[in-house]
Amino acid sequence: MGNIHPNRAGLILALLFGGVHLIWSFIVALGWARVIIDFILRLHFIKLNYTLDTFNLGNALFLIAVTTAIGYVVGWGFAVLWNQLHR
Repeated sequence: MGNIHPNRAGLILALLFGGVHLIWSFIVALGWARVIIDFILRLHFIKLNYTLDTFNLGNALFLIAVTTAIGYVVGWGFAVLWNQLHR
């Protein structure tokens, strides 16, 4: 198995993590989040009483930025570790 380019792996996971949270932010903005969360919780046999805050663009952008950065670090770290273990 070949080496994994750390920057590419980081960018791929950054796009994945950030993209998922971008989609989630749209779902919250559209008001569909409660239905989706309730469905997922029911699938896991979980019943909770919770409230969702109103959509806030600043919070959404911060969420997307943080998860994108985390995705990059995780992807980069995985690639570096992979390359070290497969020398």
